[in-house]
Amino acid sequence: MTMSPSAPSLLDEAASDPPAPGRRPRGTRRWRYALTVLAFLLPSAIPLALFVLLPMASAAWISLTEWNLITEPVFVGVDNFVALVADPRTAAVFGNTLYYIVGYLPLVYIGGLLLALALNQALKGRALWRGIYFLPVVTSWIAVAIVWRWLLNPNNGVVNTVLAWFGIDGPGWWTDPAWSMPSVIIASAWKDLGFVMVILLAGLQAINPDLYDAAKVDGAGAWSRFRNVTLPMLSPSTFFVVVISLINGFQVFDQVYAMTGGGPAGSSQVVVQQIYDLTFRYGQAGEASALSWMLFAVILGVTVVQILGQKRWVHYA
Repeated sequence: MTMSPSAPSLLDEAASDPPAPGRRPRGTRRWRYALTVLAFLLPSAIPLALFVLLPMASAAWISLTEWNLITEPVFVGVDNFVALVADPRTAAVFGNTLYYIVGYLPLVYIGGLLLALALNQALKGRALWRGIYFLPVVTSWIAVAIVWRWLLNPNNGVVNTVLAWFGIDGPGWWTDPAWSMPSVIIASAWKDLGFVMVILLAGLQAINPDLYDAAKVDGAGAWSRFRNVTLPMLSPSTFFVVVISLINGFQVFDQVYAMTGGGPAGSSQVVVQQIYDLTFRYGQAGEASALSWMLFAVILGVTVVQILGQKRWVHYA
């Protein structure tokens, strides 16, 4: 039996049927989903664009100009970047910033880890001690800097007074070029210990106790359990702490400005303070913006290297 050419097939009839009631075409659903996501993102995206992306774009333009904050900016191209690279002060402030990071990061991490290990035990008043150690984190940096300037006062400070009890002649601390940056490092580590402690404490509490039980069955001692169980399982928290601490370290400013002002003799001058001085003391906003973009490039590069290298040492359970 042959089918008439004019007779419609069942496939054609099915294809010509309208979509079922209540079902939207796939393209419409995608647009509706995208608009829904956009609606939820707008409350965060608008402030991000206004207070982060727009200032960054403005700073990028200003970095290509010569501007004293009063007259009209004059376009100079990359001259500001060339001048900064040739200026020995640029290398000096980056060196001081690196000095701060090298001293600050191990001190704050090891101290925070020791506190987290101690306060992870079943101690009496454990919650109170955690709150006490976290209190400096929420304290104003200006208040902390004033307290530490007094503690490290070379003449009548508490630290040198205690050292004198043991026959030790205390250093000049923030008045001595050799000790100004260590003074800032000590104050910074003390203030940030609580933050690192909380992050690492959360990581310790997320470790499966069965891993320790299995290690004990295998005959592992306390040090072996710490090295082979605690540290690997704590690596995600460690990675977060290191990344955040490095970013904050490159942007150090408040404590330096309040404790030493970058002195004496520029021994504690860091990159962000140099940006501040170029803008508001010397009226060189173009060079300041160029220096801020150089700092951004360094922070971005270091962060990318850390993210790419985490696969080698970060273990996610």
